[in-house]
Amino acid sequence: MAMTFHVDIVSAEEQIFSGIAEMLFAPGAMGELGIMARHTPLLTPLKPGELRIRLVGGEEQSIYVSGGMLEVQPHVVTVLSDTAVRAKDLDEAAALESKERAEKALQEQSAEVDYALAEAQLAEAVAQLQTIRRMKSKRR
Repeated sequence: MAMTFHVDIVSAEEQIFSGIAEMLFAPGAMGELGIMARHTPLLTPLKPGELRIRLVGGEEQSIYVSGGMLEVQPHVVTVLSDTAVRAKDLDEAAALESKERAEKALQEQSAEVDYALAEAQLAEAVAQLQTIRRMKSKRR
């Protein structure tokens, strides 16, 4: 039997996932992280992207996170994110619209545009679209 650990994924609104996993893949600020049981303790920021949980038996669950923090202890992993949504619940049309709005805001040459906010919104929309596309390709 594979070694397992407990995973908690919490957004500002609710607990998204709490359960036992064999492996967790997370979009770390410096690159993708792979976490297994007894991993060295770690605290790191996350960037917007897909968080994948490999459950006992090999099934994977995908969750989109808008960023946040990942805390790893030898037998417990906790993800705290402002926004966390199961990948199957993402709205592709809304993500496309958000991406287009952010791109338009970045193209405007106006002092009223908050470029940092527009860049963050663009990064989140692109990450959502990548997560949606990955889910669609897995279904085929």
